[in-house]
Amino acid sequence: MKLSITILLLLLSASVLSCGQSLQDEQILFGTDVFVKEKLYLLEDRKVGLVINQTSRLSDGTSLLDTLIKLGMKVVNITSLFSLEHGIKGEFADGVSINGQKYDSNNIPIYSLYGREKKPTQEMLKNVDLIIFNVQDIGARFYTYISSMFYVLQASAENNISVIILDRPNPIGGERVEGPALESGFESFIGIAQLPIIHGMTTGELALMFSGENYIKTETAPDLTVIKMKGWERNITWRELNKEWIPTSPNIPTFETAFVYPGTCLIEGTNVSEGRGTNYPFITIGAPFIITEELIKELNLTGLEGVEITPTSFTPVKIEGKSTNPKFENELCYGIKISLTNHKEFNSVYFGIKLIYVLHKLYPHKFKFREDYFDKLAGTDKIRLWIEEGKDPEFIISSWQDELIKFNKIRNKYLLY
Repeated sequence: MKLSITILLLLLSASVLSCGQSLQDEQILFGTDVFVKEKLYLLEDRKVGLVINQTSRLSDGTSLLDTLIKLGMKVVNITSLFSLEHGIKGEFADGVSINGQKYDSNNIPIYSLYGREKKPTQEMLKNVDLIIFNVQDIGARFYTYISSMFYVLQASAENNISVIILDRPNPIGGERVEGPALESGFESFIGIAQLPIIHGMTTGELALMFSGENYIKTETAPDLTVIKMKGWERNITWRELNKEWIPTSPNIPTFETAFVYPGTCLIEGTNVSEGRGTNYPFITIGAPFIITEELIKELNLTGLEGVEITPTSFTPVKIEGKSTNPKFENELCYGIKISLTNHKEFNSVYFGIKLIYVLHKLYPHKFKFREDYFDKLAGTDKIRLWIEEGKDPEFIISSWQDELIKFNKIRNKYLLY
C-alpha cells in the first residue's frame, strides 16, 4: 500500500509540474521545486502544518500551498497553517497582531506566530506531526521570519515534531557577512541569536546552525531535514536570478529595498524617518530638521561606494497595510533618496553607520536615538555610545571585524552551497 501511495505522489507531482514551464528547464531550483518534484513521499501518513506566507512559491512563481492543495487532502493532509509577521498573505503592517483565521474555502485553521504567541503552543500542534517551513528571508538578523523559524525549531524539539525547511536563496547573496554580532543581553524578537546584522546564510543553513549549536536551548535536537536548492551559488543575488520579486513584507516592495534595508533599518532606532508612510520605505530617509544639501555633502565625504544619493522631500502618511503610525505623520520632511549604482560594491551596514554618524554630527541637538530599540537592532549598545562620543565610522566598522572571524568559523560548518 505504501509503495502505491509513493507512486501516486510522484505521478501527481509530475502532473502539477507539467503545467507551465518545466522545472527541468530551470537553471536554479528552489527547495520548493525539489520537494514537489522529488520529495513528496516525506508527507506520507503525516499531519502537516505549513509555515508560509505570500512568498512561499516555487521558482516559477506558483504558490506552494495551492500546489499541495491541488494534490488533494487524501495525498497531502494539511491540518494547520502558521502565519508570521504581516500575515499569511503579507497584507498587515509591521507590529499588527493577527487573530485566528481560516484559510479560504478549505477551512484550514491559521495560527498566528506574531503577537501574543510567537512560539507554536501545544494546542496549536495537537494535530501536527510534521512542520514545513518555507518563507523568503532577506538576509538580515532583525528580519523577524528567522526568529519565527527559531521558535518553530524549538517547539518541534520540545514536542517531538519533525521539521522540513524548504530552502530558498538569500536574496542579497550568501557571501556578504557584515555588522556587529549580537551580544548577550540584547536578545529579542529582532535579534534571536548570535548573528551579525548580515549573516550571509539561507534559512536552511540558519536552521542547521540554530540546531547544531543548540542556540534553541533544547534537551534534544529537532528532527530536522533541509531540502536544498539546486544550482544556487553563494555569489548569486536576486537580481541575477531574473525572477519576479514578491514583496517579502509590505515595506520591502523591491529587491533594491531589501539590499539597502540591513543598513537603513537602523534608522528605525532613531527619531529620523526611515520612509515608512511613503512608497519608498528604507530608501527614503528624512526629517523636518534636516538640511538636505549639507547632509549629502557630509555623506559623500565618508567615501560611499555603489550608491547615488539625491535630494528629496516627502510627507509620511498612514497607508493601509503598510504604515499605521509613521514618524512625522503629515509633516514635511527633507532628506535623501538612495539609489544603487553597483550592488556588488554597496555595503549596506557600512552605509547605515555612516548615515547615522553624519546625522548625529550635523544635528546633535535634534537627532535622537530611541536607545533601547536602536541597541536591539544593532545587537549591542557600543555602536550608539561610540557615535555619541564622536568616534568616526571607520573605527566603528573596524571594531566588529574580529567578531566576524569568530562567527565565520561557526558559520562555515553549516554552509550547504
